Amino acid sequence: MNLDFAFLSWGVVSSFVLKGLIFSVQLTLIAMIGGIALGTILALMRLSGKPWLVWPATTYVNTLRSIPLVMVILWFFLLIPLLIGRPMGAELSAIITFTVFEAAYYSEIMRAGIQSVPRGQVFAGYAVGMTYAQCMQLIVLPQAFRNMLPVLLTQTIILFQDTSLVYAIGAYDLLKGFEVAGKNFNRPVETYLTAAVVYFVICFALSSLVRKLQKKIQIIR
Repeated sequence: MNLDFAFLSWGVVSSFVLKGLIFSVQLTLIAMIGGIALGTILALMRLSGKPWLVWPATTYVNTLRSIPLVMVILWFFLLIPLLIGRPMGAELSAIITFTVFEAAYYSEIMRAGIQSVPRGQVFAGYAVGMTYAQCMQLIVLPQAFRNMLPVLLTQTIILFQDTSLVYAIGAYDLLKGFEVAGKNFNRPVETYLTAAVVYFVICFALSSLVRKLQKKIQIIR
């Protein structure tokens, strides 16, 4: 087999790949922000000690963590339009799915971060007249985010890799862009190899930044 990468010019990249890269990045950022926000709420529910909050949050987290992501993507894409009575679109479906799914993983990370903050600090907050919400907002959550920041970012890198699974519903992501380019120029092997290299370079660079950040956080501690 003769490999020929000469067709991969900037024109090809800008025409086919760039659109997919932009959507993959947008999907990652939106799902990260939404997932951390929802995951933090789930973590607080699980740590509340109130059964009517603990039970639904635990069920949510354990259920989604036990199901393959591609199956959840298909569920949301096929079932939600039936429930709302109109098509939702592959891109919007992917955004909702990834936010809901990743919240289960971010929840466990945030729960560990909250539990890493010494309880004495919470009791000290109560001693000066703070409420539970104020203690969480001003004392616990800022430290939990700082403690878990490298892990949160590592999960986000995994999230970026998982965005390639939206091919199952036809969304135009980074991998889809390379696939379309390969079909147009009849060079599928070269485009898939290039896609693998691009994913590796992006994820390796982000992982290196996370490691540096982790070392700085350890120094601050």
